[in-house]
Amino acid sequence: MGGRRAAGFTLMEILLATLLLALGLAVGFATLRSATALVHRGEATAARNERIRAVEGFLRARLASAQVIAFALDPQQGTASRFEGAPDRMRFVSDIPDYLGRGGPYLHDVQVVDDGARLQVGLAMVQAGQVIEEPGPPRPPELLADHLRQVHFRYRGLAEGGGLGPWQEAWTQVESLPVQVAIQIEADDGVHWPDMVVTLAQGSGASHEATP
Repeated sequence: MGGRRAAGFTLMEILLATLLLALGLAVGFATLRSATALVHRGEATAARNERIRAVEGFLRARLASAQVIAFALDPQQGTASRFEGAPDRMRFVSDIPDYLGRGGPYLHDVQVVDDGARLQVGLAMVQAGQVIEEPGPPRPPELLADHLRQVHFRYRGLAEGGGLGPWQEAWTQVESLPVQVAIQIEADDGVHWPDMVVTLAQGSGASHEATP
């Protein structure tokens, strides 16, 4: 009775199977890495959008409810500062939520710092036309946004013949509030935040052209 050769894999078949397994694992790991990166990008985008909405909501609410309350007095000229605006800074009085303080009117000092990389707001209590110190240690500025490339504020008031005047780089009619404030923000990766244009409920100031 003749012997029967045992069935098995040749060396070539084993090498081919190993190669196919390695290729399958490589494809699987690459797919996993791609999916993980996609999830991380989605989470980062969601976090950024949430931050944008929070900052936009804060600025809109505070500016829209800005009040015609003085935060500084010039005894020599007899003028009261109620709104000061520059391309990278604006100061005005508005109520703040209870979670940021005791409520009531506070000076909001919204300022661009670190060469445009950070946007922050300083808060100080206002009484009788001047800033007063609160009990306890000084309040540090609240960070609104960072990792920015630039932030730009613009202002406009009423035109002489009625309606809205042109946009201005600065607001120097400090005794009155502008009618609208525009805010443009660009992140350091080149992403532009949605442009904001906020109408101030108590704004009634005139554009430069309307000044006698």
